[in-house]
Amino acid sequence: MHNHELTYDQASGLRRMKQRMVKVIAVTGGKGGVGKTNVTLNLAMAMAQMGKKVLVLDADLGLANCDVMLGLRVERNLSHVLSGEAELDDILVTGPFGIKIVPATSGTQSMTELSPAEHAGLIRAFSELKTSFDVLLVDTAAGISDMVLSFSRASQDVLVVVCDEPSSITDAYALMKILSREHAVQKFKIVANMVRSLKEGQELFAKLSRVTDRFLDVTLELVATIPFDENVRKAARKQKAFIEAFPKTPASLAVKTLATRAVQWPVPPSASGHLEFFLEQLVQPQHEPRGMA
Repeated sequence: MHNHELTYDQASGLRRMKQRMVKVIAVTGGKGGVGKTNVTLNLAMAMAQMGKKVLVLDADLGLANCDVMLGLRVERNLSHVLSGEAELDDILVTGPFGIKIVPATSGTQSMTELSPAEHAGLIRAFSELKTSFDVLLVDTAAGISDMVLSFSRASQDVLVVVCDEPSSITDAYALMKILSREHAVQKFKIVANMVRSLKEGQELFAKLSRVTDRFLDVTLELVATIPFDENVRKAARKQKAFIEAFPKTPASLAVKTLATRAVQWPVPPSASGHLEFFLEQLVQPQHEPRGMA
């Protein structure tokens, strides 16, 4: 079966399924080191504390961050689902506050290298998921790969985590450029992470906006300013999320504010609010690159 036939077959299968409304948020941000996974996990827990059923997909399959960061025991991971040895429901790990995590394949193979058949297997696994949830948070891999672009393009909201370093700003810009020019993503929600003050967060956002306003046709919104906080590091040493270890610390309060906002972002009542639409979007053929500016 050719790739396009495989895509068509998956898409038509998905359309026959029961439609499930799910808020899908991709958390992304250029290269590593900006605190993307930390933001993802703590945001998931903050939303769970508000009564939402949250599923976290650790799409950074080469690193398998989520389970390692929380010290969770993982018996089986996504590679067992892709090989047909397990269903997705069987491998979900329950984290703090009842969040569910899809554990990644811990260093054996990056999701960015999935073959078309494995990619199809991933989509099928999600479409057959019996566990219901309100929010799917996708912790994308670092850098700009096809998989990062696929997940970001298919999500309803794209959170871009940036910190006040030239390389982080350059990376965020490069990612937004490709997503806007080649994948029709026009809106980005910016999280200024590890900033020394609210003012620094606003200045960081202004820096990024100046470049995007000049060269890209996109809309940016500053949705969170998360302060640099020593307790984040202390929590990591305990293999705990900072929102669990230090619920009243400034970083936790900032993430809770973000969660309050995020649960109010509308889920489109149209097809794009359905989990199936998200999965279909993942398997759409990529647009042809239109030359790099």
